[in-house]
Amino acid sequence: MKSLLFLVLISACWAEPHPGNSSLEHERIVHIQENGPRLLVVAEQAKIFSHRGGNVTLPCKFYHEHTSTAGSGTHKIRVKWTKLTYDYLKEVDVFVAMGHHRKSYGSYQGRVSLRESSENDASLVITNIMLEDYGRYKCEVIEGLEDDTAVVTLNLEGVVFPYSPRLGRYNLNFHDAQRACAEQDSVMASFDQLYDAWRSGLDWCNAGWLSDGSVQYPITKPREPCGGRNTVPGVRNYGFWDKDKSHYDVFCFTSNFNGRFYYLIHPTKLTYDEAVQACLKDGSQIAKVGQIFAAWKLLGYDRCDAGWLADGSVRYPISRPRKRCSPSEAAVRFVGFPDKKHKLYGVYCFRAYN
Repeated sequence: MKSLLFLVLISACWAEPHPGNSSLEHERIVHIQENGPRLLVVAEQAKIFSHRGGNVTLPCKFYHEHTSTAGSGTHKIRVKWTKLTYDYLKEVDVFVAMGHHRKSYGSYQGRVSLRESSENDASLVITNIMLEDYGRYKCEVIEGLEDDTAVVTLNLEGVVFPYSPRLGRYNLNFHDAQRACAEQDSVMASFDQLYDAWRSGLDWCNAGWLSDGSVQYPITKPREPCGGRNTVPGVRNYGFWDKDKSHYDVFCFTSNFNGRFYYLIHPTKLTYDEAVQACLKDGSQIAKVGQIFAAWKLLGYDRCDAGWLADGSVRYPISRPRKRCSPSEAAVRFVGFPDKKHKLYGVYCFRAYN
């Protein structure tokens, strides 16, 4: 019995994760076969960067620890890609392959495939990337009783912006916040995206929903109304709140777009309805809040003229601070939600490319 226990302990020690995957933020079960090689799955890069509309390859390869071949030849290899939720408690199916059989799921249908540059290549190719594709993906390879996994994060180039509707501050429950971002050509920001925005200088005192259901806000300049003058800069966390009953603002995330954002040159200032019609007459649509932020942040768009946007707000983007045009900082300046029928402004339009 003692000898048997000793052998079991030795087997447990040999089941430690491969050093290349030691940083993975999830638990992994490895099945050990006494007379066979151990299956190892490796992601050559932990993070991949891309942008909306682009194509990307999430790397994943599999090996046997004591052989140079990809598989043992006794079992078919099954490759499964899933997208992980923020707490790893739920996985969304993306793609499954076994032999000649292939299946993709949900919004990934028609956009995902395996690269298969070699017999041990399980890398996932995603085309026409969407904002919702951002996040962590798990590559799982199964052969008989053996399996192993690797995790790859897909980051998107983009911009985080705070948003509240015409009704004013703290009027969105979680589901309203999701819709508000979607209506402005964006998605709810993740904590990682908000944290990166804070590191880049985003300072906003109103708390907003994030995609994981938490409520947070970024402070670079501590002050009394925002946690107090003696607190340190950081992303302040209100915690998790009731998604139906609690009401806050929201932080949205958007990326580049396939189209042209521009200020419409018009002989007169316009009411909101006139602005909508002017863009349509020019072969475009009135621009959304996400589009003005993307043009400002990613394209350096700079215009000192206040203009209507689709949600009824009036804003203007300043990339080069100057007198009378945001003298202290580069920003998308917010004028407010003026009376749509009586106030006159210019208009920002957006023309999508086919």
